[in-house]
Amino acid sequence: MGFKIIENFDANFILASEAKETLFKLLNNSEFVKQISQQLSEKRISIQFTELLFQPVPYSSQTPKGMPQKFEKYHNSDEHIIINVPPTFMFKAKIFNPSRLCAIYRLIK
Repeated sequence: MGFKIIENFDANFILASEAKETLFKLLNNSEFVKQISQQLSEKRISIQFTELLFQPVPYSSQTPKGMPQKFEKYHNSDEHIIINVPPTFMFKAKIFNPSRLCAIYRLIK
């Protein structure tokens, strides 16, 4: 069985305003933010949602990190973390396409 190489993947998406509002409320929820902060290796770090979302993309020579190139700067950043948006959040916000999203948070020390 061989691999199917995808050279061009359209990662663009538009969220309905209601879905976006619901998702942003969930991603900014203080309990959720606290839960993520507790999982960070350094103690006493808080985080803030940057309101940046992206759809993961297939790995390729143009997208070696599995994300659109314009978001790769956050991958190596010491000031940001990237999380997978929990599927329950996607369901509550009634977002079914795309099926997966990642969110970027800023670390506040």
